[in-house]
Amino acid sequence: MEKLMKPVEYAQELGISRQAVYAKIKRGILKAKNVEGKLYIVVDKTDNNNKEKPEKDKNITPRNTTSLNKKNAKDYKALLEAKDETISVLKGTVKDLKKSNKEISRTLRGEIDLLKEAFHEMRTLYIHQLEQKKSQNIIDVYASEKENTSSWIGLKKFFKQHKITKEKIQEKIIKRLKRALKQGDERVMKRQDKLRLDASKEYKDILN
Repeated sequence: MEKLMKPVEYAQELGISRQAVYAKIKRGILKAKNVEGKLYIVVDKTDNNNKEKPEKDKNITPRNTTSLNKKNAKDYKALLEAKDETISVLKGTVKDLKKSNKEISRTLRGEIDLLKEAFHEMRTLYIHQLEQKKSQNIIDVYASEKENTSSWIGLKKFFKQHKITKEKIQEKIIKRLKRALKQGDERVMKRQDKLRLDASKEYKDILN
């Protein structure tokens, strides 16, 4: 008669791993059945009964002893084969794990390189922005110092001091002042997009 055993139970009985049991099923060494979606090992009950008889029989004859020794040798051989099968399965698993680890290491190395490149780009951009800000601060400080050391005034006050009221004349003077600024005239500066003039200087060349 046939007896159905779960792969786990069968593996425990023989002292082998589940992987080895599944490998034997795949190779056709063990017979298996699928019952209601679950896999079972088919075991012959007759063989199990025969195994138990020598253990229950107290008066063992020499012939029975020889038979038992042969059977034990056969079982031992089967056990060794099962162990070899387990070792083979484990070797395959280790090989797969090594391959997976190599792929993971390769992926991580690529991610690290990308992070390094991104960090380098961000650092370069930050340094560039910092240098620009520093340059602007220097310009602002220089302009502020220049404005503080001299009596700088705006166009409205400048025209008032020189009593220039006509708009056409004011426009001509503004053009001359802008030209002087482009030429690097120290009497004229631009502050917040507005012309500033040094009140301590003379402007006869521009006013005439």
